[in-house]
Amino acid sequence: MLPAEVLRRIRRIEITTKKLVNDVFAGEYHSTFRGQGMEFEEVREYQPGDDVRLIDWNVTARTGIPFIKKYREERELSVMLLVDASSSGQFGTRSQLKEEMAAEICGLLAFSAIRNNDKVGMIIFTDEVEKFIAPRKGRGHVLRLIREILYFKPVGRSTNISKALEYLNRVIKRKSVVFLVSDFLSSGYASDLVIANRKHDVVAIKIGDEREAKMENFGLIDFEDAETGEIISVDTSDSYFRRQFGMQAEELSTELEKAFSRMRIDFVQLTTGRDYFVPLTSFFKKRERRYR
Repeated sequence: MLPAEVLRRIRRIEITTKKLVNDVFAGEYHSTFRGQGMEFEEVREYQPGDDVRLIDWNVTARTGIPFIKKYREERELSVMLLVDASSSGQFGTRSQLKEEMAAEICGLLAFSAIRNNDKVGMIIFTDEVEKFIAPRKGRGHVLRLIREILYFKPVGRSTNISKALEYLNRVIKRKSVVFLVSDFLSSGYASDLVIANRKHDVVAIKIGDEREAKMENFGLIDFEDAETGEIISVDTSDSYFRRQFGMQAEELSTELEKAFSRMRIDFVQLTTGRDYFVPLTSFFKKRERRYR
């Protein structure tokens, strides 16, 4: 049985994300992500102005009356959440950790998906793929996904995005919308990301923290790398160090954004403790205009 605190956190995320979905987000999701094509629905008699290319010649020949084929959009999608559960996700200096924000984002996306009758699945990874949950529908399934993100205890500490993408391509045969949620403190995954994006529709969502971009004066402190355990002592009162830290962080962020642009992969950057609804909604609106 789950501890009461975990249940409260799951319930809070459900209430928060479902309200956002019901108020606005489901419409943005629906108009942004389309089905896989057109599906035959029925035939009906030809009417003046109908496209003659849609005439069903077999039915027409059999009845002696012109009939056309009617199609409808194949709406149902499969959505896969690829969630980075490495130790760096346990960092956060504002009101939440990066892994907590990841749970909220995934909850928002998952509830939007089932609102549109889509299936949702999940892959949790560190330096190995640690859990796979096949795509399914329903509120109970979404709550399970949120619970796993919050409560799952990974074995690995570091990050290997390539292995997660390779696993995705092996187990998910149908083209899916893939949300890759990570802080992207990893490298060497570009070629696997390009391959995955050819088969699926990949959206990269980076979750960061403001202290990863700007260093304050805390005096002499020890930093521990969450993924390697390495500890270094740093004098944060040194203004030159703080300035270099900020410049390097900005450079890395810019390079990451440029890399995703070169790979033609949609990319969203979010920060813990800040509103994520506005940037996500803005992204989906831009994407909708692009594919309209």
